[in-house]
Amino acid sequence: MIREGHRFTTTSGISLGYAQANIVILPSGYAADFHRFCTLNRKACPLLYVSEPGQTDAPALAENLDIRTDVAGYRIYLNGELTGQRPSIDDLWREDFVTFYIGCSFSFEEALISHGIPLRHIDNGGNVSMFNTNIPLHSSGPFQGNVVVSYRPLRPADAIRAIQITSDMSQVHGAPVHIGNPAQIGIEDVSTPDYGDPVEIRDGEIETFWACGVSPQAALTRAGLPIAITHSPGQMLILDTPNWMLRNA
Repeated sequence: MIREGHRFTTTSGISLGYAQANIVILPSGYAADFHRFCTLNRKACPLLYVSEPGQTDAPALAENLDIRTDVAGYRIYLNGELTGQRPSIDDLWREDFVTFYIGCSFSFEEALISHGIPLRHIDNGGNVSMFNTNIPLHSSGPFQGNVVVSYRPLRPADAIRAIQITSDMSQVHGAPVHIGNPAQIGIEDVSTPDYGDPVEIRDGEIETFWACGVSPQAALTRAGLPIAITHSPGQMLILDTPNWMLRNA
């Protein structure tokens, strides 16, 4: 559907049962430093697959995948500046591009829902809220910055259960990085996200934050690469890989 031009505002809640991926595409000359950056920051950047230069598919993750057309939305960065968003990058493709497929928190949402944990952004038909934080990432070459988190308000009992469930899913960010008191991680107001849609927090609920695959976008901005391409926040690549396969062995 995405390849044929159907647009999803967000892929959260779409194709439940199947994993989703964050995407970073950059010239091969920067790939080694970015690979190390992901390795050093596994909570924010859990790698699912890394392509060869020019490779447009990812056989380990999906059949008949074309990375140039199959992401729900792409962001284009030139010299570190976001210059636009588009539904396809066919005309921008280069044979020196390396694609990094990074685990996404949308993959563990199915597990939370199946255990009776409601997720308000899905109930509302919107995107998850995401925030820049003051939690530093480990740097590698030109790549540095702070963690971006995804946010879900939960009842305390549900937050505890969510920790237990997602701790077993390190390939899709694992357990939360912070619970409660958003100011401690540099978030002033959870009603005004930096990315995604706002969600209401109700009486008795607690703020719960997971490391997010939008984190590399901040690092790419700082790095100032001549060109880099990512998914648009909340508009992921949907894989053929079942979510259960991403659980820790």
